[in-house]
Amino acid sequence: MVELASYLAIGAATGFFAGLLGIGGGTIIVSSLALMFAAHGFPAPYVMHMAIGTSLAAIMSGAWASFRTHHRHNSVDWAVVRRMIPGLLVGVFAGAVLARFSNTTFLKGFFLGFTALVIAQLMLNLKPRSARPLPGPAGLTAVALFIGVSSSLFGGGAAAIGVPFLTWCDMTTHRAIGTVSAMGFPVAIAGALGYALAGISVPGLPTGSVGFVYLPAFIGISISSVLVAPFGARLAHRLAGPTLRRIFAVFLILLGLKVGLSI
Repeated sequence: MVELASYLAIGAATGFFAGLLGIGGGTIIVSSLALMFAAHGFPAPYVMHMAIGTSLAAIMSGAWASFRTHHRHNSVDWAVVRRMIPGLLVGVFAGAVLARFSNTTFLKGFFLGFTALVIAQLMLNLKPRSARPLPGPAGLTAVALFIGVSSSLFGGGAAAIGVPFLTWCDMTTHRAIGTVSAMGFPVAIAGALGYALAGISVPGLPTGSVGFVYLPAFIGISISSVLVAPFGARLAHRLAGPTLRRIFAVFLILLGLKVGLSI
């Protein structure tokens, strides 16, 4: 019962901050689950694998709700989404395969490095200026592959790369966010499936696991994150954005330090 309450709390925090700031889902979930899984005695070599795989599964519901909302506001460039989806999916599956043969130290280092990028964006409010048009098919595929692999190894985070890239390519920030949100849903599905398959033959994983996806955490986080996200979104219209981002950045720094010292 305590375990379920913890997963519901993680989901509530994830949904709240995702609704409030539009980012942070994967960062919170992976950090929290890595600490919980280690404390519960999950196999140490696969703690990060399970945290990342479960995170990708858990953000599916939120990603679905997010991109549908952006679509209703005509904020998704579906032409760009269609051109990038193949590369994204290949990248996500490649990242899952790479993770299967990587140790926890590598995955933890990658996660902490990516978290540092998210924190820098929050603290400095980094927004690249429009500098060039979108690249051709080959360029978009290369970027999509990179985003897919990174998202798969991080447990989320497509927006951290995708939004600045599309903004740099002369797309408005609002439309870039909507477009990346439409990519996030298939990325989450492919990532969850990839991690489930990658861990299916690994011995010693806890009961309730499908490969590297831990179902109790997936279910608890999914339910509460979807329920709480609208409250964060409503509150976002009442509070100062830059201050909120810096507070959240400090929260991520403390969470990252805890993961770095504990796992």
